[in-house]
Amino acid sequence: MHLRRFYIYNMNSDILKDAYSPKSFRKQAHELVDILADYLDTTLTGDSDKVIRWQKPEDELRYWNDFLVNGDQKLLFQNIIERIIHIHHPRYMGHQISPSLPVTGLTGMMSALLNNGMGIYEMGAAPTVMERIVTDSLCVAVGYPESARGLLTSGGSLANLTALVSARQHYLTKENSTGSDPRRLGVMVSDQAHYCIQRAVKIMGYGEESIISVPTDENYQIRTGLLEECLLDARKKGIEVFALVGCAPSTATGIYDDLDSLRKFAKARNIWFHVDAAHGGAVIYSSKYKQLMKGSSFADSITIDGHKMMMMPGITTALLYRDGQHSHNTFKQKANYLLEDSKEEDWYNLAKRTFECTKHMMSLHWFAVLKLYGPSVFDEFVTRLYDLAALFADILSEETDFEMASEPMSNILCFRFCPNNSGEVSLNDLNKKIRQAILDDGSFYVVQTKLRGVQYIRTTIMNPFTTSSHFRALLTMIRDVAVV
Repeated sequence: MHLRRFYIYNMNSDILKDAYSPKSFRKQAHELVDILADYLDTTLTGDSDKVIRWQKPEDELRYWNDFLVNGDQKLLFQNIIERIIHIHHPRYMGHQISPSLPVTGLTGMMSALLNNGMGIYEMGAAPTVMERIVTDSLCVAVGYPESARGLLTSGGSLANLTALVSARQHYLTKENSTGSDPRRLGVMVSDQAHYCIQRAVKIMGYGEESIISVPTDENYQIRTGLLEECLLDARKKGIEVFALVGCAPSTATGIYDDLDSLRKFAKARNIWFHVDAAHGGAVIYSSKYKQLMKGSSFADSITIDGHKMMMMPGITTALLYRDGQHSHNTFKQKANYLLEDSKEEDWYNLAKRTFECTKHMMSLHWFAVLKLYGPSVFDEFVTRLYDLAALFADILSEETDFEMASEPMSNILCFRFCPNNSGEVSLNDLNKKIRQAILDDGSFYVVQTKLRGVQYIRTTIMNPFTTSSHFRALLTMIRDVAVV
């Protein structure tokens, strides 16, 4: 049945008019800004008593189901604030999520409301050009040549997947390819790499044997001396390695791989070298710690998350290519209604270069921060957090009942409580119970990890307003809740 046979819907209700009302929006926005400003005022200072108000999933589900039906709509925003984790709190030491800069709350509002798609230039001209400027500035900071290009995408997992797809595309088209069955390709990576690398390899259609895990040393850094052995072993199994991934740093331990040695190995064997710097890539801006990324300027591709160490809201990630042409070859295809072949570089039609067609205008966050504060804000933020982790390590080293997994290289530090009177008590079980007790209390937020069978409390220092007194208070709390 043709649409023209229907009468135009007669809008008897004012719901849509009210929902789109500028007057209502103005009132709601002003109220929300006041609520968020109060949240920052009490949270950044540490005046609020809780970082998290932990509830079991079923209890939380029950609460919000009831609120949807019976709750006062005037309390919606306030209730959300009260029942979420407070990442801006100096006692938040959990996952790698930035306490986002307040200005990005405004750019986030603009992105959501203006809602420009960015698949093709005409759908989002300003944010598309901003993306080019932002990624160009990142390429310069890394030390890439002028021919480098970058793009923004939705998270480190997608960026790493895209980089490996680019690596495979390059491998299968280069002249020295053996032309073997592409299902027998493989990726070399540290045994401490983020799980998304393994997931990416499987998404690309390869099995477990295509993930060549290189052992790490006692400090959880990839053992470069074993690279050749792992490569030859893979070849004996009929697997051709097309990419080597370096961690900058690994997620669980915060340890940077020796990127310079990795890039030399990859270059000598004509293997694509990708750096997963989702967490620690922002260290390129730190005058004190940027040597941790030595060798990355020769990497074929690099992933850097803005929402981890660059004070951006989630989820926004940069994927950088040393040879910008690779960013155009990954997703070559035709879509007559949207994409057309072009003789020029055509950097401004992003659907040709990213997995997404529609994506939120994440470039607004980066551009606004660069415009208002300049790149020095990244230096100050990263350097401060890495210094704080070193300070925490010094405090822990003075205590006889705590043990670190390794000396920190970043703002991630893993440690465990090892009381002298533990006797037959499993330290793994004890540290699990400690972490759960901290979660239940809510005064701090820390997470946990297991390294080579050993259970650790894992802290990621994300707040520049955290101080030594917060670290000492955490250790006091751990002793208090650890009933051995």
